[in-house]
Amino acid sequence: MSIMQHFKDRYEATQEEEYTLEEYLEICKKDPAAYATAAERMLLAIGEPEHIDTSRDSRLSRIFSNKVIKRYPEFSEFYGMEEAVENIVSFFRHAAQGLEEKKQILYLLGPVGGGKSSLAEKLKSLMQKVPFYAIKGSPVNESPLGLFDPAEDASILEEEYGIPSRYLKSIMSPWAVKRLHEYGGDISQFRVVKMYPSVLDQVGVSKTEPGDDNNQDISALVGKVNIRMLEDFSQDDPDAYSFSGGLCKANQGLMEFVEMFKAPIKVLHPLLTATQEGNYNTTEGMGSVPFDGIILAHSNESEWQTFRNNKHNEAFLDRVYIVKVPYCLRVTEEIDIYRKLLRDSSLSGAPCAPDTLDMLAQFSILSRVKEPENSSIFSKMRVYDGQNIKDTDPKAKSIQEYRDSAGVNEGMDGLSTRFAFKILSKVFNFDTTEVAANPVHLLYVLEKQIEQEQFQAETHDRYLRFIKEFLAPHYVEFIGKEIQTAYLESYSEYGQNLFDRYVTYADFWIQDQEYRDPETGEILDRSSINDELEKIEKPAGISNPKDFRNEVVNFVLRARANNQGRNPSWLSYEKLRSVIEKKMFSNTEDLLPVISFNPKASQEDQNKHKQFVERMVDRGYTEKQVRLLAEWYLRVRKSQ
Repeated sequence: MSIMQHFKDRYEATQEEEYTLEEYLEICKKDPAAYATAAERMLLAIGEPEHIDTSRDSRLSRIFSNKVIKRYPEFSEFYGMEEAVENIVSFFRHAAQGLEEKKQILYLLGPVGGGKSSLAEKLKSLMQKVPFYAIKGSPVNESPLGLFDPAEDASILEEEYGIPSRYLKSIMSPWAVKRLHEYGGDISQFRVVKMYPSVLDQVGVSKTEPGDDNNQDISALVGKVNIRMLEDFSQDDPDAYSFSGGLCKANQGLMEFVEMFKAPIKVLHPLLTATQEGNYNTTEGMGSVPFDGIILAHSNESEWQTFRNNKHNEAFLDRVYIVKVPYCLRVTEEIDIYRKLLRDSSLSGAPCAPDTLDMLAQFSILSRVKEPENSSIFSKMRVYDGQNIKDTDPKAKSIQEYRDSAGVNEGMDGLSTRFAFKILSKVFNFDTTEVAANPVHLLYVLEKQIEQEQFQAETHDRYLRFIKEFLAPHYVEFIGKEIQTAYLESYSEYGQNLFDRYVTYADFWIQDQEYRDPETGEILDRSSINDELEKIEKPAGISNPKDFRNEVVNFVLRARANNQGRNPSWLSYEKLRSVIEKKMFSNTEDLLPVISFNPKASQEDQNKHKQFVERMVDRGYTEKQVRLLAEWYLRVRKSQ
C-alpha cells in the first residue's frame, strides 16, 4: 500500500458518521462505549496491563520486592516511571467508576525535564483513539444524553436502552436550548454524530497556557462574545457567542492546562464549577455550558508550593489529584532514556564507546538521590538499580531502608534529562574529526559544564566529588578490564581454568586430603595445596584465606546442584572473579609492549598489537578511541 493510500484510508476512518437520535439510542443498547465518559474512553485507549511477576527476575525482584507489577504497553517508553503511570491510570479508573476523582483536576507535579509534558502529550494522543458521540452542530460537542431530563427520563432510558442513570447528569447547552425551542420541543430533529477527538482540529482535545497577568481573563477557558455577530443577535444569544475557550473545545475529552499555577487565580475559577458541577458560566448572561471531560494540569514544584501556601486557594487545593513525576532513579532505565533520544536523532548510527551512557546515567542519578547516612551514595545508586552488592559493600542497606530514610521527595531535584542530553551532544561532537562518544571525553565535558553552570558552592563541590571519587576510579577499573580482556586472547577459558583449579584445591585443602593431578600424576600434600591457593589469593590481598576458601567451596557446591553437577561460570561469583582477575593481570608490564601505540620492537609485537586493536574494535570501540583510551589508561596507571 502506498503512503498516499495509507494516509487517505486513515483520514477516512476518522470522519464523522451521522445518525438520528433514535439510531444513537439503539447503538447505546448494544455498545456501552457509545455513552462512555472521557475517563472510560481513556481507559479503553490505555488498554489492559501486562502483569509481571518480579520474583522471576533477579534485578526486578530486588527493586520491587518480588511483587507482581503492572506495565502498560502504551507507556512502554516511559522508562522507570511505573509508579507515576500506575497513579495516572488509577485516577482514570476511579473517575470512570464515578468516584470523587471524576470531579478532580489531574495534576502532574515534578521537576523540570522530568517527563510531565511527554506524559501529557501521550494522554492527548490516547484520547484521540476512541470516538465519542455528540449532538451535530453543537459548538461544545455535548452528549446527546444531555437532551434528556434526569428526573423524568432516566428510568425509561435505563429500562429500554440499558443506559445507567448516572450518565444523565449533564445539562443542555444554551445553543441546544435555543435549537430545542426552534424545533418546537421535537428532540427527534436533533442529529447525532460519531466523531474522533483531534488535536489538529481542536475537537475534544485542547491546550491552554497562562497569559499575561494583566490581559488574561476567563475567556481563555470559557470563550467570549463574537462582536461580528452582534448585528444579527443580541449579546446574550448563544449564536452570537464564540465557544472558543479550552473548556468548550475539550468537552467529552481532555483539556491540558500548561503551567496552570502561573495563571492568575481569577482565570482558574471556571475550573471549580466545571469539575464539581459539570458545567460553567460564560462571559455573557446565558445559561450554563456543560462540561464532561478531563482537566490535566502540570507545573514545576516551585509554582505548586507558592500556590499551595496561599490560604486564598484552599477551594482549589481540595480539587487537585496530584501525581508526582520525579526524575528516574535507576541507572538502567536512565540509559534507556538516552538510547531513545539517540535513536530519534542523527547520532543513532554514531559510535558510542562502552560505558559512556552508563557513566552519564550514574552521574545523573547521583545528583538526584539523597546522600544516605553511614553508607556510600554510590552503593545506594547501585541498590536502586537492583544490583546485589552485599558481597562488595557489607554496609549497603536494603532498597526499602534507603527509601524510608530519603523521604517522599527524593528524585524531585537534581540534574534533568535535558542537562544530560546537552552533555551527550557536546561529547559526540567533541572530536572535530570523528562524531563519536567515549567516557574520557565525557569526564572532561562534565567537569567543564559544572564550572560553566555556576551551581551553588556546595552543589558544585558535590558534583565534582562524584566525578573524582566514583566515576573516574570506576572507569579506570572498567577500561583496564576491557584492555586486559582484549589482550588475553583466551581470556575466558583461562579464567575458567583458574576458577576450576582454585575450587578443586580449596575443596581438598578443606578436607585435609592430598591431591593427585590427573594430567601430571603429581601428588600435592596440604602444604603444597596451600602454596598453590596463595598464588591466586595474595595478588588480590585476601586477608582471611580460610574463611574465603570455605565460602567459595560452599557457593560452588550449591551452584553445582542447579547446574547438573558442573562448576558454574567463573564470572558468577563476584568475590572470586575479582581475585582471579587480579591474578591474571597482576603484571601490567606485560601489557605495555602490546597495547601502547609506540613503534614496536618486533614483528611479533606488531602483530599482537594489531590483534589487540581488532579485538577492541569488536568490543564496540573505533580505532581512534582505542588509541585515546589506551594512552589515557597507561597515563593514569603511571600516575597512581
